[in-house]
Amino acid sequence: MTLTLPTPAPLKIGPLTLDVPVVLAPMAGITNTAFRRLCREFGAGLYVSEMITSRALVERTRESMRLITHHPSETTRSIQLYGVDPKTVSEAVTMLVAEDRADHIDLNFGCPVPKVTRKGGGAALPWKLGLFRQIVEAAVDAAGAVPVTVKMRKGIDSDHLTYLEAGKAAEGAGVASIALHARTAAEFYSGHADWSAIEKLKSTVTGTPILGNGDIWSAEDALRMVAETGCDGVVVGRGCLGRPWLFGDLAAAFRGDRSPGSASVKNEPNLGRVCATFRRHAELLTEFFESEERACRDIRKHVAWYFKGYPVGGDLRARLAAVESLAMLDDLLGTLDWDQPYPGDGAEGPRGRAGSPKKPSLPERWLDSQDLAGTERLNLTEGEGDTSGG
Repeated sequence: MTLTLPTPAPLKIGPLTLDVPVVLAPMAGITNTAFRRLCREFGAGLYVSEMITSRALVERTRESMRLITHHPSETTRSIQLYGVDPKTVSEAVTMLVAEDRADHIDLNFGCPVPKVTRKGGGAALPWKLGLFRQIVEAAVDAAGAVPVTVKMRKGIDSDHLTYLEAGKAAEGAGVASIALHARTAAEFYSGHADWSAIEKLKSTVTGTPILGNGDIWSAEDALRMVAETGCDGVVVGRGCLGRPWLFGDLAAAFRGDRSPGSASVKNEPNLGRVCATFRRHAELLTEFFESEERACRDIRKHVAWYFKGYPVGGDLRARLAAVESLAMLDDLLGTLDWDQPYPGDGAEGPRGRAGSPKKPSLPERWLDSQDLAGTERLNLTEGEGDTSGG
């Protein structure tokens, strides 16, 4: 069934106006400048950087400074920060604003990765509601006119849900929008996202735009999420892996200028277009890393996503996943039949690793209380870490 919606009003995130209510989810090691530029070439929306730790940014580490550098074509510079210490987060936001490095700042309270949650960060942090509120208020105060948004999960697990209280606290702190990945940290990326939680958050937090995230694999999924939950926009993560043209489908669907699901208008690239896009991605990575060798190492992880469902043999996939230069990449792509048509359902659906439910890694006695009483032995400075990603 094809879903249609009236052309939505532009999404307002503080002073920013998005004609298409679509946001690229921050993904560690994926949403660098190269991938953001590639996605923008296909569609419209807000494209957020991969997660950057506040402490690394305050210390101006080489990697963090590289990650916050935007290409001149990125007219809305969006950066996601991770932190567990209000003071450090405030200093990082102050730096970004004072040096005119960002037009939008997103705060990460949704990462389920153990190296983040075991330090009390990411999806673990909203359980300590007071600390969560302090961090958000510190960021909003330091940002001034630059909009601050929050991305979070439902909670730690089904017995420790935090999203409604955190949503109300974030709204009270003055955030410009709230995005909810409708899974708990324990679920990781397994199973199905609980879109009913997005609907519940939308009915609870009524004065701030709510964005839905989780299991958007197509433009039809995005329209269905909006129709079912009433959310103001969508955040797309794994669904665009190896499919940057999904943003073209999303833009068209939300603008109402074509119906997603129709084979005559939906982006259904033949193998040649996939190869050309894959090659373009490698070129942009070369520019971003300023190293062809490093770009080729990075593009290897995208092979399975780009060629999902296409008639590319296992041996060639393996050779693509070991590519060492653009010339080698060209030679390998040249052996394919670029006229092969879109494979249909084989190229659709979930992509990326779903994983399985797992007990989240947390600081000692983290769940004893929602107050940060000191029993958890949380070192806020140590919790900031010195690396980016997650």
